[in-house]
Amino acid sequence: MASRAHLIVFANEKGGTGKSTTAMHVAVALATQGRRVAAIDLDTRQKTLARYLENRTATARREEIDLPCPRFAVFDPEKDPAIDRQIDVLAEDAEFVIVDTPGRDDPYAMKAASRADTLVTPINDSFIDLDLIGQVDPETYRIKRPSFYAEMVWDARKARAKIDGGTVDWVVLRNRLQHLEAKNMRRVGAAVDELAKRVGFRVIPGLGERVIYRELFPQGLTLLDMSAIRDVGLSHVAARQELREMVSGLQLPMAEDMTSRVAAAVSA
Repeated sequence: MASRAHLIVFANEKGGTGKSTTAMHVAVALATQGRRVAAIDLDTRQKTLARYLENRTATARREEIDLPCPRFAVFDPEKDPAIDRQIDVLAEDAEFVIVDTPGRDDPYAMKAASRADTLVTPINDSFIDLDLIGQVDPETYRIKRPSFYAEMVWDARKARAKIDGGTVDWVVLRNRLQHLEAKNMRRVGAAVDELAKRVGFRVIPGLGERVIYRELFPQGLTLLDMSAIRDVGLSHVAARQELREMVSGLQLPMAEDMTSRVAAAVSA
């Protein structure tokens, strides 16, 4: 990478796992701390992250309020298929570059993953999503073998090592669905932990399945924009704690004091 910007790639070939919501909150959390942040949306069909940021820009202009927002772009392979070049352009004046990828097999997403410093794979707390990275025995609920996707990530990490000797910190973000039985959650948790040891990723808590995240999208707001959110309730308080734990768990560099400042921001 031309710049020493820290590349954070949110990738999962399955849709509906919260990639864009998580990417948005991380990008805003960094921007709120005065970090120079850029973002690129690789999902040329849905463009969820780009739409989220467009909504945020529109709200700031309409309400005449200051909403920290990263520079962002939508990747268009028909205009320029060189994803490396587009990432480098965004990284020129950035400390962090956020990459949101589509929920499908995508060669550009894997190319970005091979350059990632932090690779985040959100999964819902279910065996359906876990199957993306590891196959589970139906009787014992033990991991039988890593999946094809896990093998691709392994190849991407090896490619990164060959490029510049760098390492990819693979983080599996375990989103929590409130309606799951405790027994099933324990089984999923045990399987994820077992797979983490075999494949080599870290597991951190993610964002819960809360209506509040969907309600924030039209205005482009996040849990860091409490003063701009109407009718703040207990669900917001719980969600702020989830956000705090998630940002802390990513263990991002160049932001040693970010965790404590984000904690203060989400508690305000």
